[in-house]
Amino acid sequence: MQATMGGDGRTRDLIATVSAISNGLMNEVSKVIIGKQENLRKVTVGILSNGNMLLEDFPGLAKTLLANTFARALGCKFKRVQFTPDLLPSDIMGTYMYDQKAGEFKLRPGPLFSNILLADEINRAPPKTQAALLEAMEEKQVTIEGITHKLPAPFVVLATQNPIEQEGTYPLPEAQMDRFLMKMSMGYPDRSEEKAILARRKLRGKDDHDVQQITSPKKVVAMQKALETVHVDPAILSYIVEVVQRTREDHRVVTGASPRASQSLFKTGRAAAAIDGRDYVIPDDIKGVALQIISHRIVLKPEAKIRGITGMHITRKILSEVPVPVIQTA
Repeated sequence: MQATMGGDGRTRDLIATVSAISNGLMNEVSKVIIGKQENLRKVTVGILSNGNMLLEDFPGLAKTLLANTFARALGCKFKRVQFTPDLLPSDIMGTYMYDQKAGEFKLRPGPLFSNILLADEINRAPPKTQAALLEAMEEKQVTIEGITHKLPAPFVVLATQNPIEQEGTYPLPEAQMDRFLMKMSMGYPDRSEEKAILARRKLRGKDDHDVQQITSPKKVVAMQKALETVHVDPAILSYIVEVVQRTREDHRVVTGASPRASQSLFKTGRAAAAIDGRDYVIPDDIKGVALQIISHRIVLKPEAKIRGITGMHITRKILSEVPVPVIQTA
């Protein structure tokens, strides 16, 4: 397969601006989050794609710090919700309270009314509360007492869950997992990274981090819209479809990746291209995020699970087998 590049001068200037801001953002966050360049890039891709991300990791691996630092660098409003078994939908959405002075009911907005929401340990909340959050993620709006309220733009959820099966958890159903653009893991720092974390703490002389604001919520929305100008060749579209279709054909799989996975690869491919300053998508843009976008959407047969097969194994195999389209410079 062959793909061609496209774009005019105005598009290239627009994408160059997106690239400069995105790289400035990653550079600023990397001053706080050490040694996780790939994660920072993927979160930036997720924000530009207006998608929600699931971080599956052990406690203490800087997930809250990551979300908060991104929010500060973006100039966005940040909220954190600790999900617990007794958390109600109204606790995250908000509720109407009677205002005696005004003589009417007024909305007291919940933490969902933010730009970057950290939903900590989402698998600890009961299904009803999970459903309320996932509806907000999908629709970018909430309905309280029959009245629909639009959420601020951008609205991005970074949800976390502990990889260890614990008592008192409600695992996310497959249909709800599909609503997350990406699922990723931060992982432990290596020795040199952990030493660098301590060295920077010593240098700062305080626990808090200073973060410079790089952009604004309004500009983030403009950057998300600018991705529409990134060219995606039919050969790249065929490549995306082939990769996703093959997840449904594997004999070890009960349910393959949904069409939402194809759309997610399309969006994140454009975002990855823009970060690198290109106004056209290349196969590496797709391959760079495919594992995080496809793997969590695959439901395996019990016998495959027993043998230790994961969605990651299936996706890696497919990516190694599907012919990669060749990009031709125009």
